[in-house]
This record gives sequence, structure tokens and C-alpha cells, in this order.
Amino acid sequence: MKLVQVKLQNFRCYKDEIVIDLDDLVVFVGKNDSGKSSLFDALNIFFEGKAAPDKDDVCVHADDAIIRIACVFDEVPPELVIDTQHPTDLATEHLLNGNGLLEIAKVYNCNLAKPKCSGVYARAAHPTADGYADLLSLTNAKLKQRANSLGVDLNDVNQTVNTELRRAIWRHAADLQRQEVDVELKAEAAKAIWDQLKKQLPVYQLFKSDRPSTDQDAEAQDPMKAAVKEAIRAQEDTLGKIADKVKMEVQEIANRTVEKIREMSPELASELTPRVTNKNWDTLFSVTLTGDQAIPINKRGSGTRRLVLLNFFRAKAEKEAEDKSTGLVYAIEEPETSQHPHNQSMLVRVLEDLAERPGCQVFLTTHTPVLARRFSQFSLRLVSQDAGHPVISYGREEDTIKEIVESLGVLPDHNIRAFFGVEGRNDINFLRAISKTLHDSGEEDIPDLGEAEDFGYLVFVPLGGSSLDLWVSRLEGFNRPEFYVFDRDTIPPANPHYKAQADEINERNNCTAWHTGKRELENYIHKDLIVAEYPNYAGAGADFEDVPTLFAQVVHETSDSDSTWANVLGDTDKLKKKVSSAKKRLSTEFVSKMTPELLTSVDTNDDVRSWLRTIGEALRA
Repeated sequence: MKLVQVKLQNFRCYKDEIVIDLDDLVVFVGKNDSGKSSLFDALNIFFEGKAAPDKDDVCVHADDAIIRIACVFDEVPPELVIDTQHPTDLATEHLLNGNGLLEIAKVYNCNLAKPKCSGVYARAAHPTADGYADLLSLTNAKLKQRANSLGVDLNDVNQTVNTELRRAIWRHAADLQRQEVDVELKAEAAKAIWDQLKKQLPVYQLFKSDRPSTDQDAEAQDPMKAAVKEAIRAQEDTLGKIADKVKMEVQEIANRTVEKIREMSPELASELTPRVTNKNWDTLFSVTLTGDQAIPINKRGSGTRRLVLLNFFRAKAEKEAEDKSTGLVYAIEEPETSQHPHNQSMLVRVLEDLAERPGCQVFLTTHTPVLARRFSQFSLRLVSQDAGHPVISYGREEDTIKEIVESLGVLPDHNIRAFFGVEGRNDINFLRAISKTLHDSGEEDIPDLGEAEDFGYLVFVPLGGSSLDLWVSRLEGFNRPEFYVFDRDTIPPANPHYKAQADEINERNNCTAWHTGKRELENYIHKDLIVAEYPNYAGAGADFEDVPTLFAQVVHETSDSDSTWANVLGDTDKLKKKVSSAKKRLSTEFVSKMTPELLTSVDTNDDVRSWLRTIGEALRA
């Protein structure tokens, strides 16, 4: 199941119900104490990383001490088995909300000395007509009684199966009067359904910014302890034989000892019974990490400790999700904490990759522009305060980008020598990879853009969509050279897609905009590299063929998928994901195989090198 919304009420600064839309990758930005961490803590409570809120988690402005945390899920299970061999589904049981999504709300009573969860509900478009609203809470006998009282014909219904009884009763109604109401999940079928759903909820793992960051931290020890248990489990038979042999020999010595005592003191011996026990094997082992110089992690720098612990955290989370066969949600507070700019850039790329994995979502918080500027505007959520009340604004709205820029700024420091605006993340990957190849091959006038970015000299700005004009106008005041590369997209003599924006940029001082000479950057990848791995690739290396789509097609047709490419073309969402995955592979895996000679062969106008040389001059200035 995929988490698409969270709703909070009466939790800390969130007094009135607030709804936050979520996606595969979400970056919450905002100043300190704006409410970012509270969102993550609320999710941790919902997913039972923490059993219940504390008494002081209740909003200070609340009228009562009842906290409500709701999560809304898409991609719900197609069926649930609550009656053996007779599966049902959430739609049939009227447990989806008005948007066809599963919305589960947990209510916590903080009036108690020890707050606890007082109820679990499905917010659903559920029958409310008399006699039809409470069927999920009825036993088999009561369902039959209800059917009889309503005059429902049960002749063709298997009356031993509650699911079939409910369906028959609901079909009988002239008007179920469905309305969005809270359906309590505490009795009979409702509880059984919730018991099944709990097993399929995503694994939620929270990594807080103020953790101790040592290898003795519980998050660090858990995956290592699990590794020890796995290793011991594989040797159970051998270890069992060793334990039995040791027990037998020790037991024999103990028995002889008692006999010797009996010779001296029969009374004492009668009180003694030899018993041999042994500890669990896994308690005999502990794990710490040391570097090449045998320096424990605890003694390393805070940035290194935090980076290692973050990956301990990932190991534990992924293992748990694998064991449960569910989705996985990473919630990471301020991943930039104590990290060198190189590690920050690396973290961004890793986290973006994680968010693209099937069933994986990544939520981040940050109050610095270092990370915020690196992500797509559609991933951004600005958390701010208005008269003491939190407000969530979305990066897809232009006004939000303005607020983010004004609130956080664009530059964290003044080491930056140039901005490089591109259309998206895959373009960044392409340019980092091809520039490194050329630079490492001895073309000294070509900069390694990845290295320049990691050291803070170059800032890539992923533009894209409606944020293009906004970012361009906001960078103008920082007195740094600006460079932009836009895909041409269109075949000459038609104008390039972003011609108007490029013309405007080129009229400004210290700004340069280029268009690709081909359709897009992927067209600068030599087709022979693709054909070498996929001989059936249909691309001819033409300047304006759709390389990502052609690549997605051959990958799909080479896979074991049962669906045809025609079926993919008919499904907009599926096609979009296939092409996105293709662009990612092309801009990383295949660009890294390019050589200077292959680039010269495919880039006859020397587009790529000319861009890079110009940027190199600015970086060396």
C-alpha cells in the first residue's frame, strides 16, 4: 500500500484538521519549529513505532485531549481473506472513502494518566440506512437474523459465509444511503479486516536528527543482531550437537561431584540436583564497526557516524519490509546534518534512487537551501506558520516557490562560482557522467561537473515545468554566471520548445542559454552502446528519434512481462514510469560507457564539449 495523505488533528501545533498530500519523494522545508518534525512523529505513532502520544503532545489550543491521526492509502490489497476460502475486498465491504482510497484513522485518549489508542476507524463511504449500517460488526447468527427481519432472500446464499450474507443484505437495499462516516474496526468482520490490513501496512522507519549516532544505538545494533541470529540459525544443527556434547560431559562431572559430596555429607547431597543450562548462542556475540586503522565508529567524526548509522537504519528497514513483503517508508530528518557538501550531494542521489524503487517512499525534512534547491519543485512542501497555525504549501504552486526562496534563500554560502540550469535530474546525471569521462581522459579544459558540484563551486538547478521562469528571475540578483541547457524537442525549422525563455536569458548580463542540437540529451548517447546490450533496439541514431521511449520498448519486450508494448502505450501512467526508468538508465549506466571517441562520432557539431568548456572557464575564473 502506498501512503498518499496524512491528516492530523489536535497533535502539537496542528489543532484543526490539516491534510498533507504525499508522494514517492517529499521534502518538507521550513524554519525551525514550523511543524516538520511533528509530522514525522505523528506518522511514527500511527505506524506504532511509538505506542501512543505523550500527554503534552495534545495541542495547547485544543478543546479536548483527543488526538486523531489518519493515513490514506492507495494501491490497496485487491482481496482480503477473512472467511476461509471466501475472499472479499475493501470496495465490496464499503470501506473505501469517497475517492476510492483506504483511510484509516487512529484516535488517542490523552485524558488518561497513560495515553492510549482508544479507537481505530475506517473513514469510508459506508451504508447509513437503517438495518444496513452495522453489518461488519455482526456475527453469523445476527446476520441471518438481520436478513430475515429485512426480508432478504437467502436461498442462493451460502449462509455459513458472513461475506456472502453481507453482500446479499446490501444488495437487497433500495438505497444504502452511503455517506462518509467513521466505521469502527473493533468487532467481528471489521476487526478481522483490520487485522489483515495491519500486516500489509508499509514499514515506517524514522531517522531523527538528534540520535546519538553510535554503533551501540539500538538502530545500529538491531540489524547486526539480526545478522548474528541469521548466521547462527544456519548452523543450528552443528551448534546443537556441540551444546548436547558439552551438556552431557558437564552433567557427568556434576553428577560425580554430588556423589563425592554424598560421601562426606549425605544431608547436603540430598538437597543438590545437577542442572546444566546454556545461554542462547546469539548472546555470545556483539558487533562493532571499525575502519582500516581499527578505529571504532564511536570515535569517528560526527558526520561519519551519522552516515554509517543512517545506513544501519536502512538495512534494518529494508530487512523488515522484506520479511513482511510490504512497502517501505523512510522518514529522515535533516539528512544534511554534519555532512560535507560531497556527502550531501551523494545523499540526494541515493535518496532519489530509493524513492524510485517500487513500493518505496522517502520523506525528508530540511530547513536549509542546500537540499531544498536540489529537488524537483513537485517534491517540495513548505511548512510555515500563520498566526500560530501551521500551513502546508505545495511546490507545484508558483507562489510556494517564491515563499521558499524568500524564506530559506538560494545560497548557503558564497563559494559558488556558477549556476547550471537543466530541465531535470536525468540531465544532471548525464552532464556529471560525460564531463567526468572527458576530464579523466585528459581533456583538461573540460571540468568534472560532479566534482565541482560536490565542492560547492557549481550549483545545478533542476528547472522543469512552471518553475523555469521563477528560478531564472530569482538567480539574477546573486551576481554569478548562469548557464542553461534546454532540450530542443522540435525538428527544425520549428522553433525550440523553450526559445522564448532562452532568448530572454541570453539578453541578460552574465547569462548563457543553449539548446541541444538534437531532440534531447539522450540523443548524444551512441546507439552502438545500446545495441550491444539490446540487439533488437529499433533506434537508428537519428537526431530526433525518441531514444528513451525506444529504449523503454526494447527493455520491456526483452523482459518476462506478459503485457505487450501496445498495452503499455495504452496506459499513460505505466508508459510514463517505463520512460522515466529508461531515462534514468540511459543517463547513468549508458552515459558512463561513453568514450571521447564515441561522443565525437555522435556529436558532430561539438555541442556538449562547447557547453562544458564555457562552464569550465567560469569555474576557473
